[in-house]
Amino acid sequence: MTDTRTGKGVRASVCPTLLYTDARAAIQELTEGLGFTEVNVYEDGGGTVMHAELAQGNGAVMLGTRGRGGTYDQTMQAAGPAGVYVAVEDVDAHHRRAEEHGVEILMPPTEREYGSREYRARDLEGNVWSFGTYSPALS
Repeated sequence: MTDTRTGKGVRASVCPTLLYTDARAAIQELTEGLGFTEVNVYEDGGGTVMHAELAQGNGAVMLGTRGRGGTYDQTMQAAGPAGVYVAVEDVDAHHRRAEEHGVEILMPPTEREYGSREYRARDLEGNVWSFGTYSPALS
């Protein structure tokens, strides 16, 4: 990601971290179906995704394969699916793309009482993704 004002790289300061039983399938669904861009994917010698970084706008999500050991995997062992909100410019176009790729839609594009247009989807392993026009202003 590049800051259009400075031309320098922008780093996300908050990144949801998710573990998947099939991280490779998750990467495919998130990039093809939900419009993320693959930034980095690190695999072990057997092709298991150890760590991946995907970008969406000026945010990012990090993910890996569940059950491979290590402290993070142990910490997340009892964790359930997560909910992640992502701001997008065109909710309807984003929703169409998700539908075209067979992503499970939980809520179609809806005008919310707080002024955002949003839709909700569930990925292959149960995480809930909300996509909307609302973007928190950080100062």
